[in-house]
Amino acid sequence: MTVIRLTRMGRKKQPFYRIAVTDSRKRRDGGWIELIGHYNPMTKELVVDSERVDYWLSVGAQMSNRVKKITGR
Repeated sequence: MTVIRLTRMGRKKQPFYRIAVTDSRKRRDGGWIELIGHYNPMTKELVVDSERVDYWLSVGAQMSNRVKKITGR
């Protein structure tokens, strides 16, 4: 199954997340199919390509709970 979830980047105690489309069997920071945005919890900055999110949801991808919460979908 394909899932839209966060992958952690950044340094220790300064997290930065990429919003990635990946296979659900991969590890959290493992390989991804496509990057569709990023989220910085320190500054509350969220950038998402909503056209790509809509596309991936239309072909059957599931959003993780955290991505649903931060995007408001």
